Amino acid sequence: MPLLVQLDTFNTGSGNLTVFEKIIPGTIKRVFYIYGAGETQRGGHRHHKTWNALVCIHGSCRIYSNDGEKEEIFILDNPVSCLILEPKDWHIMDSFSDDAILLVLSNEYYDKADYIDDPYPLNQLIQTVSQ
Repeated sequence: MPLLVQLDTFNTGSGNLTVFEKIIPGTIKRVFYIYGAGETQRGGHRHHKTWNALVCIHGSCRIYSNDGEKEEIFILDNPVSCLILEPKDWHIMDSFSDDAILLVLSNEYYDKADYIDDPYPLNQLIQTVSQ
């Protein structure tokens, strides 16, 4: 089940410092970011073993998640908010603002065999996201 956490942030006269540590199990092995995505959908998969942490460091985006039992939609629009996706969380990322930069940190290296593209049975919520 996805978990939305607030990252530790320190505000000073010389700017803000937000810390990402001890958030997902294991060591961070892969970091990537998505930008210029506009209204396209990204994701559309879950994993066998990879945990992901998503932070929209600029702008905003929407994340749909389905863990096989519960569907949820999250709006990431603050760089101190971090959405933790477990391997079982099938997800779609969309509704990117023009200035969105979505940072993703993973505890596994890229491995095509780790991806599961088949979604769980769809409920009403996914039909809304797909429109």
